[in-house]
Amino acid sequence: MAHFIYEYSSNLDPALLDMEGLMAKMHAKANESGIFPLAGIRSRAIRCDEFRVGDGTPTNGFVNLSMKVGRGRTPETRLEIGKELFDLLIEHLEPLFQKHGLAVSFEMRELEEKVKFNKKNL
Repeated sequence: MAHFIYEYSSNLDPALLDMEGLMAKMHAKANESGIFPLAGIRSRAIRCDEFRVGDGTPTNGFVNLSMKVGRGRTPETRLEIGKELFDLLIEHLEPLFQKHGLAVSFEMRELEEKVKFNKKNL
């Protein structure tokens, strides 16, 4: 299981952000790692119309990626794939860094599996 949840400021140029392209790249990288099966990878994006970044300069923007993963991977494995995913995120966002003040953050959380339900036919 790997779920990507993107939050981003509404002032970012959609063509430069290319959220669909970013999601495709992240899915491919996660799957290529061999530790996240493709059928368990999901992405969703939330555009934030109300936000403030830093000093409030209107052109300042942000992208935050929260990643939820199932249990069973070592901290070292999570750190390694996390670094690879963050590097890919930064590479993809480079055109936005050229145009905006931009804050990018990434967090990976391992979920506790005390109560968990899911069903899929993928």
